[in-house]
Amino acid sequence: MGPACWTSTASAARLLAEVSDITRFPDRGHFASWNGTAPIDASSGDVVRHRLSRLGNRQINHVLHVMAVVQLRNPGPGRDYYDKKKADGKSSMEAMRCLKRRLSDVVYRTMLDDSIRTVVADDSNNPATGPGGQRGNDSESSATGSQPHTSSSDKSLPGPADDESRTLLATPA
Repeated sequence: MGPACWTSTASAARLLAEVSDITRFPDRGHFASWNGTAPIDASSGDVVRHRLSRLGNRQINHVLHVMAVVQLRNPGPGRDYYDKKKADGKSSMEAMRCLKRRLSDVVYRTMLDDSIRTVVADDSNNPATGPGGQRGNDSESSATGSQPHTSSSDKSLPGPADDESRTLLATPA
């Protein structure tokens, strides 16, 4: 595995670790605001322009920036989108901001679709996965733990209820 492969693997791991549960974001706009790719109005007088927020999750913003730079190195949809924005009169920085937002939307949609597939697979009692959803684990699930002497009263209680709105997943047909 070379450095390029490590970077993409590390970036994917960072996304999964930092985002955790994608359904905690009601829509892609909330996700973009959280990761700092939502545009902020920076207009003055008759000049209308936007800039990226300096707030938000900087680690994810960095991952999206690296993704954008890689997209610009090679011909493809990302480079085409950037070139189109430049042709529309955007500066290089503005076109990069647009590309990062587009990538944020792609990441959100991909993670949400994956979350939906996971829910559908879990609901169908897929025999290829174990009780925790991992492949190859066919052991019986135990609410009291893996140790025979552990009772349910030895388990920590769940934290406070989370009132944050969450994206509803599609129910399996």
